[in-house]
Amino acid sequence: MNYREWHTRDTACLWHPYTEISSFEESRFPIVERADGCRLYTTDGHALLDGISSWWCVNLGHSHPRLVQAIRDQAGRLQHTLLGGMSHPPAIELAERLVQLAPDGLGHVMFASDGSCAVEAALKIALQYWHNLGETRRTRFISLTDGYHGDTLGAIGVGYVEAFHHPFRNVVNPALFADSPDCHRCSRRGPAKTCDVECFSSMRALVEEHHAECAAVIVEPLCQAAAGIRIYPAGYLQRLRALCNEYGLLLIADEVAVGFGRTGSLFACQQAGIVPDILALGKGLTGGMLPMSATLVSDAIYDSFRADGERRRTFFHGHTFCGNPIASAAALAALALYEEEMAGESFTQLMALLEQGMRQIAIRLGDFSPRTVGMIAAFEVAEEAGGAARAQRIAQHALTCGLYIRPLGSVIYLWPPLNTRSDDLLYMLAILDQAVTATV
Repeated sequence: MNYREWHTRDTACLWHPYTEISSFEESRFPIVERADGCRLYTTDGHALLDGISSWWCVNLGHSHPRLVQAIRDQAGRLQHTLLGGMSHPPAIELAERLVQLAPDGLGHVMFASDGSCAVEAALKIALQYWHNLGETRRTRFISLTDGYHGDTLGAIGVGYVEAFHHPFRNVVNPALFADSPDCHRCSRRGPAKTCDVECFSSMRALVEEHHAECAAVIVEPLCQAAAGIRIYPAGYLQRLRALCNEYGLLLIADEVAVGFGRTGSLFACQQAGIVPDILALGKGLTGGMLPMSATLVSDAIYDSFRADGERRRTFFHGHTFCGNPIASAAALAALALYEEEMAGESFTQLMALLEQGMRQIAIRLGDFSPRTVGMIAAFEVAEEAGGAARAQRIAQHALTCGLYIRPLGSVIYLWPPLNTRSDDLLYMLAILDQAVTATV
């Protein structure tokens, strides 16, 4: 079947997420039939470098043989069984491994199918935790302006983005929003060692005024990804942990996007040396092979759901495929690979290569302070240089040269697999450089 036939069948019945229908139907979009490593292969014979890890989840590259083998092995033994009232070895082993790897104190794991559901569980757990303790007034949340936590209704409430969610404004429970700690736009920007985290004042003011009515604070540690790769210092997280302790608030760390090595450590919270009360994970949990997410909680939170005499405190929440055996097996294999990949010098060298390359490209656009953390690097196309319109032209030119990226407004970023070969990363950077030059 040729490309045009696939295109016709697609536009006749398939609804694509985050995609404007009319212009998409008229475009020549890639249709991928297979993938390997950091490359996607289309039905019309082209190879594309995957510059965004297929929406931030294929952290270990496509078709990794050990992940494929883990899936095959498990599929021959047990494909699915529920976790309500029974269990199975892959889910038990995965929960144990996550508890071992996560920051100390997060002792229990609830599985779900995607990041939004992990966040939704985290919010409901926080609300019921306080209800279990008899503090029923704690029904609100505090989050960061322009933060993104998913598209279920609860997640929209703590991550409201006007461009995405305005049709649902009247039916969500809005959070209290503190100013976003955006180092790139900081008026006091200077060497990191001189930063006094002045941006924290907005968060402190909100917590001081509203703590009695709030259940938790939720943030994306170190990087607000969908907001335009807004990177902020670990010191902000340290102050937030101390503030939540001071006022008795739970801290939820949404590491759905930034977990599993993306920021340079297995979990972003580890760079600040803090332990959240609830940790939401997803995307890269299975190496991007299968949909799966997890919500980890402290022992104190878990124990609050135990029965109190005749009073039952069951958490009536779950997903049909939570802890699916095949997904669990893939996740266990992925966790082993993360440890191996991050232990070598090549991972450190790859992070440095990405930062240096993106810095050189950004300077061409007059952006002398591109933001980077771990295997995330971004720069912004200023309005006077073309803004969001030019960013789209850069992405389109890169696509014709063999690199797939997806700008966030005027922000161009690379989010490649953690085990991308250095020569492939250099090729990504070269194509991006060429696209920037060609769209003047």
